[in-house]
Amino acid sequence: MSVFAAAIDNLFADPNIARDATYIADSGTPVLVRVVTRRADEVTGFGDARLWSETTRIDLRVAEVPTPRPGDRVEIEGEAFLIQGEPVRDRERLIWTVNLRPA
Repeated sequence: MSVFAAAIDNLFADPNIARDATYIADSGTPVLVRVVTRRADEVTGFGDARLWSETTRIDLRVAEVPTPRPGDRVEIEGEAFLIQGEPVRDRERLIWTVNLRPA
């Protein structure tokens, strides 16, 4: 295991940073995973306009969810979300960042 992988495992194990969630592939069975949530607002430029939108993003470990896809479901503390858009992996290929929308 690399130093980066060990550090990621420690971050996802920390109860102050990560939380339990349930990941359900489009046609699969529920899997308990750990996620790091980011509920930042996003400002997007469109021509001369600047559009503000609420976003919900989470980080998933590739070791727990090897192939997340748009339409897969994530449940966090009783709230259900669907993955929208293509998930993006980090440079080390250890973490997926996914955008969510309410289910």
